[in-house]
Amino acid sequence: MSAIATKIVENYNLSPKISLSELSQYTSEFLKNLTDDRKRNQARRRLRDGFKFSSEQVSILIPNQRSGKTKVINLATSDSYQIPYPTPQNSEETIGEMAHRIMRDNLSASVVKAEARALANSTPNANAGSSHLSRLRRELKNLSTSFQIIEAMKFPDITKDANEIQRDRRKFVEAFERIDYPDHFTLESVKKRLDKYDISILPDLQALADVMIMLCIRPAELTTYALQTLE
Repeated sequence: MSAIATKIVENYNLSPKISLSELSQYTSEFLKNLTDDRKRNQARRRLRDGFKFSSEQVSILIPNQRSGKTKVINLATSDSYQIPYPTPQNSEETIGEMAHRIMRDNLSASVVKAEARALANSTPNANAGSSHLSRLRRELKNLSTSFQIIEAMKFPDITKDANEIQRDRRKFVEAFERIDYPDHFTLESVKKRLDKYDISILPDLQALADVMIMLCIRPAELTTYALQTLE
């Protein structure tokens, strides 16, 4: 809403004289406090009419985004294991639409760079931000965008943080795969026990544990197994 926009502008001494790249540093502050479309639209009007920011500057400070639940955090300090991703809403701009708008409005490389940074800042973490940027570059390449525009959307700091997240996740998966499970919990052992259970009586804890193991395995591992006595 307009009061929030006014407070942020005054707290950070923002003005139309500030460059687009500098303004993009405050995108997360606006998105964090403007949590729905109504508030964002009111704030945009306040920035344009009250503080005389240009339409380009307003789009940098409060970008359109397809996000039902958007969590804005510092990309450099994001938690490596945050999962939630934005969910689409029809009223917001898609990455494909953003690419077409960039081409339609013939935006300069500096403006595109600022908008791309704002797009990355609106994602849960650097890994998601890098993915969004890759998709935007791909969309623009399909529209025969110039090399300068494509290069303007590359951010070494985001790439570095994204690589660190992926490296941490790989380490986590590798450590998990090295766990040595006792033979008692192998698929063969579990299936043998399940085949012997009498389903007419109440199951014991071991039976429940075996059923849970079978329910948790990947579908691909079930292709060679069949339960004969359980429905």
